[in-house]
Amino acid sequence: MELYMDPITVNCRKVLAGMKLIGAPYSVTKVDYFQGEQKSDAYLKINPNAKIPAMKDGDFVIWESNAILQYAADKLGSAKAYPTDLRTRADINQWLFWESNAWFPSCYCYLVENCVKPLLGDVTDQSVLDGEAPNFHKLASILDARLAKSRFISADHPTIADVVIAAPMHLHAWQQLPLDDHKNLKRWMLEDIETQSWWIETHVEEGFVLPANAA
Repeated sequence: MELYMDPITVNCRKVLAGMKLIGAPYSVTKVDYFQGEQKSDAYLKINPNAKIPAMKDGDFVIWESNAILQYAADKLGSAKAYPTDLRTRADINQWLFWESNAWFPSCYCYLVENCVKPLLGDVTDQSVLDGEAPNFHKLASILDARLAKSRFISADHPTIADVVIAAPMHLHAWQQLPLDDHKNLKRWMLEDIETQSWWIETHVEEGFVLPANAA
């Protein structure tokens, strides 16, 4: 499976960490996000949405990060990363949809304002963060309630649901995500996610600096 990605982005880092959790073999073709290579004619033939990541498996192409992980887990038969029990899988799928529709956009607001803008020499707009805060806390409370009952999102071990939910928070300190009011969510991220080998190996430093083994 060939991944077209730049691991500095949320969804690319998500796929990279998820592939390591799954134990799936892969290769990486770098698509430089800050250079706009995702908009090149060559890449648009792979993903007409001009977004990364995308994946090729032979002549098959797929380009939604969560769908890539679902496909990889099913192809490898990784029932631990993506359990086949009907209700557990439905629960995981529920969180995958929730992440893309609600959680990612909220966390991304903090990423843009507190990470990307300063990196590009722009100024953080505090009014944007203030406007997003009530929604973030509402969503974080939903996660916090789930994590009050279990160590991980959908099982007693990490699944792709944990990778997917963690990814938009991957620079949480630099993003300045207001996690202190959500003790279970904060515990999960700091103690249960950031100690996992698949997370450590794909860690992105402040400034979007990548470790040598990120790919």
